[in-house]
Amino acid sequence: MYTGRTEKPCCLCGRPETDHRVDIPPRAVQLLKHAGPIAWRDIEGEVSLYFCADDWATVRELVLETGMSPLSRCNAGRASFVLREDFEALLNATREEPDQAPLEAEMRESARSVLDRYENGDDNVETRDLVEARIVQWALEDLGPLERSTA
Repeated sequence: MYTGRTEKPCCLCGRPETDHRVDIPPRAVQLLKHAGPIAWRDIEGEVSLYFCADDWATVRELVLETGMSPLSRCNAGRASFVLREDFEALLNATREEPDQAPLEAEMRESARSVLDRYENGDDNVETRDLVEARIVQWALEDLGPLERSTA
């Protein structure tokens, strides 16, 4: 039985050795390749995408030089996330649907902060953080406002 997050292979090529990780909001799973059967509303916490060294160079170039998001090329089956059903199976109890608004707001604010620092000439902004911030920002812009479920 799966009971939590595990390391995943590169979400682009499937190589088991990964060098970089990018975290995206749960709702952004919808933008990944093969994400149709995933119940993104049941994801607990962020979704982690892992990249091997070769693919990280491609992702970095795609985001920073071309201005494109790599999410549509990332395989959702290789993403790392925790579903609430995993907890329900482990604890034998039903949990309410997670409220993803606070996590999404935190990730949006963090991305905005990194981008502001970068645009203001802060040399301490790491390339990985800049790539993640742009991916998160673009994903949330593409998805629009978070709609609350009426359950």
